[in-house]
Amino acid sequence: MPSDVYLKGMVLIRLISAMIELTGAILMWRYQRLDVAVRINGLLGLAGPIVLTSTMLLGIAGMMAKNVSFTKMAWIGAGVAMILWGTTR
Repeated sequence: MPSDVYLKGMVLIRLISAMIELTGAILMWRYQRLDVAVRINGLLGLAGPIVLTSTMLLGIAGMMAKNVSFTKMAWIGAGVAMILWGTTR
């Protein structure tokens, strides 16, 4: 599988994420209520880690297809794990 497929997948996920964020902002503007805006913001907050994890998994899978060394993959995996751990505490 060419790495171009992985890159296109990452870009597509980020574009979908951007559309979701923009839709959330438009909905906040439309409803003009703080309680609704907080709910929408909470839902958008759930999407962030999912998008980060899925794009990183695609990127790592693409790098593994190129025979990147295990040591480098371990460092990348540790970095992603630290980002996820750091944002949950």
